[in-house]
Amino acid sequence: MTGLHERHLAVSPEWLALYYRRPLELTHGEGRHVWDADGNRYLDFFGGILTTMTAHALPEVTKAVAEQAGRIIHSSTLYLNRPMVEMAERIATLSGIPDARVFFTTSGTEANDTALLLATAYRRSNQILAMRNSYHGRSFSTVSITGNQAWSPTSLSPLQTLYVHGGVRGRGPYAELSDERFIQACVADLEDLLGHTRRPAALIAEPIQGVGGFTSPPDGLFAAFREVLDRHGVLWISDEVQTGWGRTGEHFWGWQAHAQHGPPDILTFAKGIGNGMSVGGVVARAEVMNCLDANSISTFGGSPITMAASLANLSYLLEHDLQGNARRVGGLLIERLRGIAAGSPAVREVRGRGLMIGIELVRPGTDEADPEAAAAVLEAARAGGLLIGKGGGHNTSVLRIAPPLTLTVAEAEEGAAILADALHAAG
Repeated sequence: MTGLHERHLAVSPEWLALYYRRPLELTHGEGRHVWDADGNRYLDFFGGILTTMTAHALPEVTKAVAEQAGRIIHSSTLYLNRPMVEMAERIATLSGIPDARVFFTTSGTEANDTALLLATAYRRSNQILAMRNSYHGRSFSTVSITGNQAWSPTSLSPLQTLYVHGGVRGRGPYAELSDERFIQACVADLEDLLGHTRRPAALIAEPIQGVGGFTSPPDGLFAAFREVLDRHGVLWISDEVQTGWGRTGEHFWGWQAHAQHGPPDILTFAKGIGNGMSVGGVVARAEVMNCLDANSISTFGGSPITMAASLANLSYLLEHDLQGNARRVGGLLIERLRGIAAGSPAVREVRGRGLMIGIELVRPGTDEADPEAAAAVLEAARAGGLLIGKGGGHNTSVLRIAPPLTLTVAEAEEGAAILADALHAAG
C-alpha cells in the first residue's frame, strides 16, 4: 500500500471507491495518454468517466483557462457573465429545444437535481418515472430515481419513483422479442403503469445507460413513449450527461435516435463539455424553466473559467468534426472488439455506438454475470498499459470503453490488442 493510499483511507469515506488492487495516482496527461506517479504511461480509454472528452492537455482549452484565470476566475450568477451567456446561446441553439433557456451547474448530479425541481414544480407532482438499471447521480433526489441498487444507498426520498421497462435490450422479460415487439411491450407497460397512478411529473431517461453498462433500447422507444407521455401530460427529461456532444457518433445528442416527435422537454448535460472542468447544466423551454416562483442563483455554476474552457472545447469539437471521428473510429473499434469477443467464451456481448462501448462478461457456458472477471480484465488491461472502466446493473460485469473523441485509428487498434491480451490473461 502506497503512502498516498494510506493517507486517502485515513481521511476518506469507506464508500469512496478506488479502481485497482494498487490504486493509481495520475499525474499528467497529453492527448489520449496519461502518466502515473511511477512514470508509467497508459492509453486512456475512460477519460475520467467520460469527462476528458476531447483530449488531455488540449492546447486550445488550457490556453482559454489560463487567459481567463489571468482576468477573473469567479463572479457568481449575481453579475453578468459574458462567457456564460455566449455558452448558453450556443447550447440553446444546439439543443433543438424551442425558446430554450439554459441554467449551468457544476455536475451532472446537480443538473438532474435541477431538472427534477423544474419538472415537479411545473407539473405540481412529486411522482417521477425512471428506467430500470438507470443512474442519475449521487444527491438525495437523484439516488431516489436511480434504478440500479448498487448506486442507490437509501430508499428514503422526497419523490415517489416508478420504474418502467426499456433501458436494457438484452436482458429481462422482453429480451427475446424483436425490436418492434420489444417497443410495443415497453409502451404497453408504460400505459398500464400510468393507468394505476396519479399523473407523474416526468420520465427521466438516459438514451444510453452509462453506469448501467452502456445498454440502450431500440431506436424509437422514447419517441413511442413520448406519444403516451404527451397524452398524459408527463414531461420527458433526457439525461445526456454521458451521451451528449457527439460521443455516439450517429447523433449529437442521444435523444436524436428517438426524434420522431422532436426534442425532450428538458435536457441535462455535464461531463465532457468542460473537458475536465466542472460543468453541468439544464436546458428547457422557457415556460418550464421559468416556472419557479422563488429566487435562485448559482455560486459556481457557469463560472467564467469553466465557461471559457467549455467554449474552447465546444469550438474544437465542432471545427474538427469529432462526432464524425467518433462514428468512424468507434465503428472500427467496435468491429475489432467483436472479432476478439468471438474467440472468448467469457464475452456475452459487445455493444455500443461511436466511442461509447460496453463489453459484458459472463461465466463461460452461462448467462450469469461475472464481476470477478471484469475486475481481472481491468487489472490486466492496466498491466498492459490501458485504462478502462466497468459498470453494469448485473454486478458490475461490463467493461466500459469511452476514449477521448480525438482517438486515432492506430490508438484504437493498440487498445483493442491490449484488451484482447487482457481478456485472454483474465480468462
